[in-house]
Amino acid sequence: MHTSPAASPRKSALLPLAVRRWVDSWVGIDEPLPPVDKQVDWLRILPFVLLHVACGAVIWVGWSWTAVAVAAVLYVVRMFAITAFYHRYFSHRTFKTSRAMQFVFAVLGNSSVQRGPLWWAAHHREHHLNSDTPEDTHSPVREGFWWRHVGWIAAKYNFSTRRERVKDLLKFPELVFLDRFDTLVPLLLFASMYGLGELLAYAAPGLGTSGWQMLVWTLISTCCLFHGTFTINSLAHLWGSRRFQTTDHSRNNWFLAILTLGEGWHNNHHHYQGSVRQGFKWWEYDFSYYTLVVMSWFGLVWALNPVPAVVMERRLERR
Repeated sequence: MHTSPAASPRKSALLPLAVRRWVDSWVGIDEPLPPVDKQVDWLRILPFVLLHVACGAVIWVGWSWTAVAVAAVLYVVRMFAITAFYHRYFSHRTFKTSRAMQFVFAVLGNSSVQRGPLWWAAHHREHHLNSDTPEDTHSPVREGFWWRHVGWIAAKYNFSTRRERVKDLLKFPELVFLDRFDTLVPLLLFASMYGLGELLAYAAPGLGTSGWQMLVWTLISTCCLFHGTFTINSLAHLWGSRRFQTTDHSRNNWFLAILTLGEGWHNNHHHYQGSVRQGFKWWEYDFSYYTLVVMSWFGLVWALNPVPAVVMERRLERR
């Protein structure tokens, strides 16, 4: 019911699989997985590489307070969508929300160019099952910093959505659509930001922005968002302190908690994944959690799973 239609032989002959996946990432999803290795699908990730290269156009388009402010807002809003919804909701189900709100934040998360919600949740659940073991596809302890940070996402083995890990999400066709056509929302965002810049250049020239400038700063925001998010995969298993004696190398890092709106308390999270709150102590700031609490006052989310007292009372590991 939830599998993608197979590509026709004619289409398969005309275009490489990697290129067809630029449009529909579920093409070939039912084919056997490639061997577990570090083989990078360079053709498939070409748009991702070009996204980074395009940020260099800032040399020509310059900057304005308007463009930088919009880029900063996009970073914060989309980081919240990733941390609160892609991670704490879709991956761990630590709170409840309506189907409409689920879709809204799935779209916002998708706009961050971190693939679809099903792909993201499936790989994250896989990570928790095998954290820092040989089966973990992105362990800096075993594979090195750069592979953990960005290399794994370019590997052929990690491209497909592991649908067996997200059976609870497959029943929502709108989420399946976002996951299959995961480049659609980012392209619409980039086009709308270009349009906004052109509109402001015409209606409010005193702001000093333009379509191309707004687009480039949106790309910069997107790249910062990507690398900010994936510091949790890389640095949060190498740099920081450990409160709890977990079976992996997860660590708490106050600086990463700022960059990611609360995700830096990673050792806390690996110790108890079921809590919507990752900053267990009052002084461990967790801006995603605070925002979810405010949203709960208005009935937008509910049933926020707390940190059980027994978890907080366990003996600490200091190192």
